[in-house]
Amino acid sequence: MGLLSQRLKDLGIVLPPAPQALAAYVPAVVSGKWCWTSGQLPFRDGKLVAEGIVGMTVTMEQAQEAARQAALNAISVAAAAVGDLDRLEGVVKVVGYVQSSEKFHDQPQVINGASLILQEIFQEHGRHARSAVGTNALPLNAAVEVECIFEIRE
Repeated sequence: MGLLSQRLKDLGIVLPPAPQALAAYVPAVVSGKWCWTSGQLPFRDGKLVAEGIVGMTVTMEQAQEAARQAALNAISVAAAAVGDLDRLEGVVKVVGYVQSSEKFHDQPQVINGASLILQEIFQEHGRHARSAVGTNALPLNAAVEVECIFEIRE
């Protein structure tokens, strides 16, 4: 068992199956030592964890949990793309989108749900650059969407 697999086991985290693309794109692309994921919605057991507008119909806590789930989905997609979970070295960049009401301005706090789980899993290699963006709509009415760039272990 590799380092990352062992870390997930120690944390009691079971990764979900890698979500399939919802349209005309691939879930992840590998180039050299990098893996870019497409935006991942917060699916768990085939259902969105949170649907709707953060600051109106979705609470901060629900949105953070959705961001966490989307990040776990991104790990699954990246692991499938590189062929082995333990080839993922670390997280380089995270972009998080939050379907927000016009008066909601705490997108960084929502996307902390993704950042904190990535840092917990990858530890020092989980520290990453990040953008947190508010938007008026996301696919399937998802509350959040997260994409990641992972470094691949040689």
